[in-house]
Amino acid sequence: MTPDAVLVLEDNSAAQKRACRLLRGSIAGDLRIDVAGSLGDARRLVERGAAYGLAWIDVQLPDGNGVEFIGWLRVARPLLPAVIVSSWAEEGTILAALRNGAIGYLLKSAEDAELAMQLRCLQRGGAAIDPVIARRLLALLPQAQPAPPADEAIHLSARETEVLQMVARGLTNREIASSTGLSRLTIETHTRNIYRKLDVGSRTEAVFEAHSLGLLH
Repeated sequence: MTPDAVLVLEDNSAAQKRACRLLRGSIAGDLRIDVAGSLGDARRLVERGAAYGLAWIDVQLPDGNGVEFIGWLRVARPLLPAVIVSSWAEEGTILAALRNGAIGYLLKSAEDAELAMQLRCLQRGGAAIDPVIARRLLALLPQAQPAPPADEAIHLSARETEVLQMVARGLTNREIASSTGLSRLTIETHTRNIYRKLDVGSRTEAVFEAHSLGLLH
């Protein structure tokens, strides 16, 4: 993923400038960045039809919550990747963002070099999770929902499990198709089936849900 345009939803001017600097330094090419200081401004930009390749979203905004905006994007622009970059690190907010379709959750407290590395990970099709957030999520896994009864157990086919393993390693659909010898359309079909079976809406959430259910080792 190498976007030509990025939407930055952030109301703090210093954070806006930092986001723009990091994005321009991490993404090659002539990048256009549209900055919105409120949910209303961001919705108007999206509704005008701007072709964004990535949305950089804060949580606390003057007129609402960035997590809710990601849920709105999931309907309005289901193919637009969205990453949270926030000072908030509360587990409920993190899980809500991932369930709403965020492909990553980063912290503003991270060093510039760390955020730049995570942005490059996104370009390769991976998930961007701050290490602090990752540790918190992993700590939740033993207490996550118990394995369903045998008659309700989630079953992934051998091919779906193989695809999910590659997703967990950060491979894009194109890279998975090349590795397996299958078409990209076939891989996308397997991915949609995995999402449906796990009842998730993003690659990141699929990986964590699969780990919690013991489907990945």
